Order: sequence, then C-alpha cells, then structure tokens
Amino acid sequence: MRAVRLHGVKDLRFEEVPAPAAPGPGWVLIDVEAAGICGSDLHNFSTGQWISRSPSIAGHEVCGRVAAVGAGCSFAPGDSVIADSRSWCGSCANCRAGDYNSCASLGFIGEVCDGGFAEQILLPERLVHQRPATLDPRAAAMAEPLAVALHAIAKLAPRLDAPVLIVGCGTIGGLCALALSQTHRGPILLSDRNAARVEMVAAVSGGQGMELDAAAIAAATGGAPVRYVIDATGSIAALRRILEVIGTNATLALVGISHGTLDLDPNRLVEREINLVGCHAFRDELPAAIAMCTALQDTLISLIDTTIELEAVPAAFTRLLAGEMSGLKTIIAIAPDTAR
Repeated sequence: MRAVRLHGVKDLRFEEVPAPAAPGPGWVLIDVEAAGICGSDLHNFSTGQWISRSPSIAGHEVCGRVAAVGAGCSFAPGDSVIADSRSWCGSCANCRAGDYNSCASLGFIGEVCDGGFAEQILLPERLVHQRPATLDPRAAAMAEPLAVALHAIAKLAPRLDAPVLIVGCGTIGGLCALALSQTHRGPILLSDRNAARVEMVAAVSGGQGMELDAAAIAAATGGAPVRYVIDATGSIAALRRILEVIGTNATLALVGISHGTLDLDPNRLVEREINLVGCHAFRDELPAAIAMCTALQDTLISLIDTTIELEAVPAAFTRLLAGEMSGLKTIIAIAPDTAR
C-alpha cells in the first residue's frame, strides 16, 4: 500500500509498504479517508524528539471506514470512524484513574506504532470511535485537535462572562476560539503575529484581534484584567510577554509545544497568584469533539489550508516548516488504490 514513513530526523518518504495484517481479536482494520498534518508531526520530523521506532508510518489525526474487524469487536465493516491518537498502558495509576493522557508510558499512533499517513491503519478497538456517516472526512480528521482544544478549555475553566485571551491562532489556538464561541459569553481576544490567521479565526469565532499589549487588552475589556489565557504558541518570548500583561488571580493554560526554557521568577506567580496549567493532549473529550465536528463541519472545512494526496506529504512538510500556510490545517485525502 501507499504510505508516508518517517525514517529519521528530516527523512520523510512516500513509499510502497506492506499492508497491515488481518485484524486479530479486539483489533480493527481501517481504510483511511483523511488525515491531518499536526504541528507535533513537524516537530518530530525536525528534531526526532519522539522517534521511538523507525521507519514508522506518521500521522495521528485520522479518520476512515472500517475494512475488517477481529473477533469480539463491536464495529462492522463500513462503519465510519475516527482514531484516538493516544496509546496508553491501561494499568498504571494514571490509567486506572482514567487519566490516559498522562499514562506512565504514553505514546501516540504514528510514533509508537504505525499511524494514518497510509491507505490503511490497524488499531485496537479501544482507540476507535464511531462517527456519523454524514460527517465529511476532512472535518472528521480535525476531531483529534479539536479534542485537544476542548481539553485546554476544560483545564483553563474560564468564568463564562470573563475575557479569554488566546495567544497563537494556529490549529489549536484557532480551534480553542471556535469551541469557546459556542458557549462562552465573554470577549474572546486573539493575538498572533500572522494578521491573516487572526482575521480568519476572528471570522469564525467572533473574537477580536489585538497586539499582546496591556493597553490594547485594557481597551478591549474596558479596563478589566485578563485572568484567563491560553498559550498555543510554545514561544518562550510569547510566554514572557503573557506574564507581563496577565492579571492577578489569573490562570495561564499552556498547550503549545515549547522550544527552549523559560527563565521565570517564581515570586511573580506567588505575589500575583498566577496559576500555570499544563494541557497535554486530551482526557475524555474526543466524543464531544466528534459531536462538535458534526455540528460545525462547514466551518471547520473553511479553515483548511489545502487538501493534498499522500505523494505530496514530504513536500508539504517543507512548505509548512517554512511558514507557507494560509489556513489552519493541511488535510491529506487518501483515496484507495484500486490496484491494491
């Protein structure tokens, strides 16, 4: 079958590989319909930080249709499904508490096992979720990052009428704004160096773009302090700036992948009672994300940068790392190989 495999740092190849084996008991074979390229895919490609096996088929934002099932599975061939990206042990203390996203041996499909940049993927049934057959695969492939956004919002726990500042209008920041707009009654403030992305996210969320500046924030909130902030950049410079403009008794939720370390005076947190909250992947938000994708599929599709074929994935990585992107998400549409 056709697939895109990561062989090492900056070594991503489109190639023909053997198809997965027939599913054993409790396993599901999926014909992949669409997959999204994530910022963590780009990070792993550039740094090799999470390469635990190679070569490995990349991709963890995946949807498709069931091709075959092993004994004991509740799915049936033809079912429309979405993959859970997380691979957890199920036996550590965190897993027993339901905190699979903080499993002691947590990994992700596309890293610890073959992922979805291929015509087929083989997964344990626990990592497969039903989706409505009417949900467009391009929108369905965005359920996983939407679950990440929903988890960040849940960890932030903003008061419903309070201003929320989102720094970084890439995929996760943009989806945080979109998700907030469905229920939040307070102002949604958006900051990103890319004005076009701010404009795109503002159009679907009702948010207001601004500089990461105390005066601009005060003007937008009528002088009210911003006590709820999501950082979706991972930028150390942005984090420093946020800590300068954030209000007292505030919460800063970190969901971006950072590069470098932050030189932080903890007295700033103590004296101003600022909470730093880490947000890793998602806990149990994927079903809610699938439901939201169904309700907002046209909006999600409008945020897609471009739709490409498997053969174009290596070139797309180069383009995305160079910052050449007009939308929020590049989607891989995977048509079956009729010669297979």
